[in-house]
Amino acid sequence: MVSTRTQMLELLRDAGLTPESLYRELTDDLNRSMRVEALVYLAADRVPGLVPSRAEIDAELQLPLAQKTGIELAQALLISEFLSLPQAGIHLCKVSLEPTQLALDHLDQFLSTGEVDFGPVKVERRGAAGWLELSNPKHLNAEDETTLPFTEAAVDLITLDPEIQIGIFRGGVVQHRRHGSIRVFGSGINLTHLYYGRVGYLFYIVRDLSYVNKLYRGLVGPGPDEEHENLWMAVVERFAVGGACQLLHTMDHVIGVRGSRLFLPARKEGIIPGVSPLRLPRFVGDRPARQAILSGREWTVGDADAELLCDEAVDPEELEDAIAARVDALTNSGLVSAVANRRAIRIGAEPLDIFRQYMAEFSIAQAHCHLSPALVKNLELNWNAGSRRV
Repeated sequence: MVSTRTQMLELLRDAGLTPESLYRELTDDLNRSMRVEALVYLAADRVPGLVPSRAEIDAELQLPLAQKTGIELAQALLISEFLSLPQAGIHLCKVSLEPTQLALDHLDQFLSTGEVDFGPVKVERRGAAGWLELSNPKHLNAEDETTLPFTEAAVDLITLDPEIQIGIFRGGVVQHRRHGSIRVFGSGINLTHLYYGRVGYLFYIVRDLSYVNKLYRGLVGPGPDEEHENLWMAVVERFAVGGACQLLHTMDHVIGVRGSRLFLPARKEGIIPGVSPLRLPRFVGDRPARQAILSGREWTVGDADAELLCDEAVDPEELEDAIAARVDALTNSGLVSAVANRRAIRIGAEPLDIFRQYMAEFSIAQAHCHLSPALVKNLELNWNAGSRRV
């Protein structure tokens, strides 16, 4: 298996290919939609030894993080190369915004009944609002391989429903040893699953190319000329940690319960916090963003500096009324103007090509972090991961 860019390019050359010609072949000259997680396995079949096969990755996922062989690095090299190509990279970014088959399989049910229960994720239409509830109570609503496909499908369903103008993202109820039944917005990546090897490298790429980017940009398709977009609001209770905090950078409005903590524990984990290095400075400024990502700075809902991440701070007993009032305020002028203004803001803030370039670098850098012995050490030191059970 290749482990350097030079080795990858040599193997492709021996097969009479370049990264661009391989991508065009696998996608029928950019006319075929192929998500990144399928693309790498097609490439494995086309050029043996270039990237690991599905069977090899399945075997890798059975190993604890400390015992992984590093074959996922080859996937990172190829994905980074594809994203580095302007035309191919933009094509891959747009394909990643298409609705998933899981969502399309449940679309008729959602349109007719207004609800779908995927287990870890529930989605429900209430008037003009679509409610997405992430529920992983054993792990404080963390994200992992068991939640990702369902969360993305829920985003798709809310965005495809013509009756919905705003999506509301909320964490489900968890059982806390001191506080009983409480809601938690999210605790980021499931560090226990990560430590025991159950979070693969592709999790990071699929998450930010597709699910999180759909919150930010909307959907492309399912028809060739279709685009779908609505507003999104987050309801933060207790804390938004890591990946959950990253979601706030994609939202049009954030309501938080006073005292809730917002932070990116990237320094203690040893991984890159998704697209936050690109997006967070736009909200809080460059210096506070560096403090958060490199030194663990936190924000507390209700404090003055947290207003840059959280639009409204309310007491717990005020929360439901605040949500209802904000939904009304954001939807009473119609969806067309709201989406037009949302897009106008995004065009200047983060063009798709800037995102493509970021993801090209992120793809390879995150792989090196994911496979670094330092990550295992950090999880044991800061998370006491060795004593936890999946």
